[in-house]
Amino acid sequence: MNHRARRQFPQFASAAPVASVAAVSIAASAGETSGMIAPLKGRIYKTLKFAMIREGGTLVEKFAAAREAGFEGVELRATQIDPEKVNQAIAETGLLVDGSLGFDSWKVRHSDPDPAVRAKALEYLRTGLRQTHAVGGHSLLVVVGHGKDGTESEVWKRSVDNISKAIPLAAELGVMLCIENVWNDFCYDPNGGSNQKADSFIRYVDAFRSPWVRMHFDIGNHWKFASVGDWIRSLGKRIVKLDIKGFSRGKNSFTKIGAGDIDFTDVRKALIEIDYHGWCAAEVKGGDLDRLKEISRNMDRAFAL
Repeated sequence: MNHRARRQFPQFASAAPVASVAAVSIAASAGETSGMIAPLKGRIYKTLKFAMIREGGTLVEKFAAAREAGFEGVELRATQIDPEKVNQAIAETGLLVDGSLGFDSWKVRHSDPDPAVRAKALEYLRTGLRQTHAVGGHSLLVVVGHGKDGTESEVWKRSVDNISKAIPLAAELGVMLCIENVWNDFCYDPNGGSNQKADSFIRYVDAFRSPWVRMHFDIGNHWKFASVGDWIRSLGKRIVKLDIKGFSRGKNSFTKIGAGDIDFTDVRKALIEIDYHGWCAAEVKGGDLDRLKEISRNMDRAFAL
């Protein structure tokens, strides 16, 4: 099972920045005739954050519950990975570990002014890569730092320099370093309006000059500040993983998937246009088996699966 997950990865990583006109036209036509625009069936693999699984006691029971709910993968936090136990749970349930979340990167930051803290962040990053590889995962989610650590240029340089030191190991192991768009006061204006562009994120990802650094794009995180569909189109081939949640601009709060005012029709169109094939992780309030099944159904509706 672990090897299967890794074999799938080149397909996701090599997705073209824009699909051919013919492919988009065919997908659009199929959507119109079925009453849905840009269905993504066969393109999206559903995963979720491990902490969302409140069903079962053992690792095997939790993996089995996620599988029963309709998920194909799970994302662990790197600190939770015991390779022997995780690989046993994968073998017994068929639920893959598609990727993992890094060690305490909100507190131990790649942008910290203290070189000792940055060294610790790099150590955690390398450990996360090894742990992810050990269970067949192909991506490690990275929070690059925080704007409070200095000017944008200082945060930019420190974090790029530090994370770049882990690229050789990422390439050796075949695990992608995936930068997430989070509310960290960096590469966007936290006090700005809802028409911001993805230009800073594009320049930041490209600054690494490596195919092993890409983007884990959270569909809900920046709806407050931007058109999600437009950001997807702009980021294009840089996106290799997705997170999904809902967001309401009116209430200024996250919601269940599909319950806010995100334009998922345009999100689907944008994902078709960049020819996205890959994993999408639910990141909402979890629960028991019934709640997990609800989340899975909400993802199906959002993506017209």
